[in-house]
Amino acid sequence: MTITFLGTGASQGTPTVVCRCEVCRSLDFRDKRLRSSIHLSINNKSIIIDACPDFRQQVIGEQINSLDALLFTHEHKDHTGGLDDVRGFNFKQKKALPIYARTSVAIQLEKTYNYIFAKDVYPGIPQLKVNLIENKPFSIDNITVLPIEVLHYRLPVFGFRFNNFTYITDANFIAEEALEKIKGSTILVVNALQKEPHKAHFNLKQAIELTQQVQPKETYLTHISHKLGLHKEISKELPHNIKLAYDGLKIHL
Repeated sequence: MTITFLGTGASQGTPTVVCRCEVCRSLDFRDKRLRSSIHLSINNKSIIIDACPDFRQQVIGEQINSLDALLFTHEHKDHTGGLDDVRGFNFKQKKALPIYARTSVAIQLEKTYNYIFAKDVYPGIPQLKVNLIENKPFSIDNITVLPIEVLHYRLPVFGFRFNNFTYITDANFIAEEALEKIKGSTILVVNALQKEPHKAHFNLKQAIELTQQVQPKETYLTHISHKLGLHKEISKELPHNIKLAYDGLKIHL
């Protein structure tokens, strides 16, 4: 399995022309964070988790030439705002793209992208095959996926485990039952928004505590805002088995 971080940023930390913080002004490429998304190459299949508004830029930048499945963690726009751009894969692959989402996410997608789901299909719109998922294992072309339900304040969000890899984003609470699903992971990816407490996201201290609790071999922090600080400086503060992820980072498992 090859894991590629397409984006490691949060909407609170997306570079803009008006922001003049040290992260925006940094010349370190690791501080240039698009919104959070990840690509998995597993068993000759190409899978992306979340289509953020930076989706097109991400897949072009990483030269992702095929896509077999798109999974959604939750319905917030910073994780669904790039759905329209899957049409490029439709055009190349000559078929609908399978997407996987819980019912509440699918409903929100139908509202936001009503033209995609309209009865009168306009030529060239994205073609999707919607697969509804629940909090139980499902398969993508014989690849077993284990959903892990966490809370993003009050909103249920799915993390996903593939073999010994677990991906959790936009969480601030994980119940004991869900923690058991994470334990045994070789690599854990989890959100760490900032150093200060936040009502809907783990902060840096909480992400470190989670790692100590489930004890993966390695942890990579994602969904990082500018408030967390510079990659070079924060990396010095982390335990040896916890690292800040960055856009374009590849891990082979």
